[in-house]
Amino acid sequence: MRTAYKVRVYPTDEQAAVLNRTFGCVRLVWNSVLAWRQARYHAEGVTTSYAQSDRYLTELKRDGGHDFLYEVSSVPLQQALRHQHTAFVNFFAGRAKYPRFKSRHGRQSATYTRSAFRWRDGRLWLAKMDGPIAFVWSWPELDPATLNPATVTISRDPDGRWYASITIETETEAEPLPATGGHAGVDLGVTDFAVLSTGEKIPNPRHLERKARNLARYQRRMARKQRGSNNRAKARAKVARAHTKVRDARADFLHRTSTRLVRDHDLIVIEDLNIKGMVRNRCLARAISDAGWGEFRRQLEYKAQRFGRHLVVIDRWFPSSKTCSACGHLLAELSLSTRHWTCPDCGARHDRDVNAAKNILAAGRAVPACGADVSHSGSSRVRSAAKQEARPVRAGVLRH
Repeated sequence: MRTAYKVRVYPTDEQAAVLNRTFGCVRLVWNSVLAWRQARYHAEGVTTSYAQSDRYLTELKRDGGHDFLYEVSSVPLQQALRHQHTAFVNFFAGRAKYPRFKSRHGRQSATYTRSAFRWRDGRLWLAKMDGPIAFVWSWPELDPATLNPATVTISRDPDGRWYASITIETETEAEPLPATGGHAGVDLGVTDFAVLSTGEKIPNPRHLERKARNLARYQRRMARKQRGSNNRAKARAKVARAHTKVRDARADFLHRTSTRLVRDHDLIVIEDLNIKGMVRNRCLARAISDAGWGEFRRQLEYKAQRFGRHLVVIDRWFPSSKTCSACGHLLAELSLSTRHWTCPDCGARHDRDVNAAKNILAAGRAVPACGADVSHSGSSRVRSAAKQEARPVRAGVLRH
């Protein structure tokens, strides 16, 4: 199992200069090879392998105009080629978008393998540096001196903060959490971030909305600064710091919420939401993006797998909101503005979101009975199982 620990790094001025030079070379190699790939494909109609891109990098170093590439470690440059090759593999497999050119104003990073760093007694030495680089270890229960990192990725955010992601290969799996007997269906939303089948509603903190006025003010100040000036660089850093605060607050909320759900429930059921399609609604795009549903699902997936919980993802077309959780009656239509409704068949009064969460849990419980796998991250195997529920469904109209 691969585990990564992200720590805050405090390089000296000399170390920062080396790292900034490395970032620039990595960015140059990425952009040059990407442009060469595109030109080669348009001219010859052929794709480029990793070995061919590696030979192109060797020729780039020897052409006389890129001698500065020898001043930095060659390992991050090779890793940039590997990452680009992986990006194209994911693109052709339909798992990612087409690789883009890197900008000097975004997040900068460089990856070092074991041949380019030393890890001794919990201290880190990088290639082309005389002394260890200082970092803060935030896991007191784990002694960093006992670790054997496989890779180290140094990054610098646009707000000027430095980080190191230390990747470790471990043979031992995490111990499963003790069974609690709890099951939860989760209905994600905008008004409430999540509504559980137990009736609990988790409020949506709306991190971006609370900081929107400050962000707009900082961006207006930056727009008034002259391009290329030091004042514009300072204003850009202030905008980046404001965005970082929003991002950190959102990540903290998602981690706390997902960890609590995994800790307290043996079975968690969620919907396979079409987030890319939903954000096309310009009235809700910012609120949906601010909620972070995709990241929340990703965290639930790896935490459930790590701690022995079961996560079921049901079909996105399952009518969870329009189905009565008491008798199975299916409404012909239900407007988004209707937050409460009464079942015309059994007379049960429903809160829209709580009712949807109960139906989501019922569909997830039916999946193991149909022989489907419950420990997965996709939705292709769930759709058929969710549609095989034995509960009768009858069409009808809403009765107020």
